[in-house]
Amino acid sequence: MQTVYDFTVKDREGRDVSLSEYQGKVLLIVNTATGCGFTPHYDPLEAMYKELKDQGFEILDFPCNQFANQAPGSDEEIHQFCTLKFGTEFPQFKKIDVNGENADPLYAFLAAEKPFAGFGKGLKNAALNKFADMNNRQFGDKAYIKWNFTKFLVDRQGRVIARFEPTADMQAVKDAVLAAL
Repeated sequence: MQTVYDFTVKDREGRDVSLSEYQGKVLLIVNTATGCGFTPHYDPLEAMYKELKDQGFEILDFPCNQFANQAPGSDEEIHQFCTLKFGTEFPQFKKIDVNGENADPLYAFLAAEKPFAGFGKGLKNAALNKFADMNNRQFGDKAYIKWNFTKFLVDRQGRVIARFEPTADMQAVKDAVLAAL
């Protein structure tokens, strides 16, 4: 059975990082953007990281510019923005594609394990769904991720146990992380 530990990704400097380095930890894998309406998610993410990292919790941040060009900067510019504006300390990796022919294999795996199930109810979520569908039409059946700040929760054995869309309540995300710890 394949797990996230079978994947290798690139750090900000372009070096290979085997996700097996995180074996035994609870992971929250997030595709992010610096110019998105959900960018303030960095605050609760960083707070959760600071509170829980000593219990075996890691957040893996993968910037992505595939959603309305909301992460146009270089890897270094994105990192500077996140550390200066939000004080992020969790690992941030090289900017990647999460959809389409060039989607990082990790994200194709994550989405296959926990496919998109909707943004939830309400007018705001319906509007985001319409906008995401327009944006992701270009990726066809390889539109794995619908928007920035989609979060995948991975247990200590490397299995994907939950997917949270950017519209999910951050307390619900934290509760799931706590249960996994």
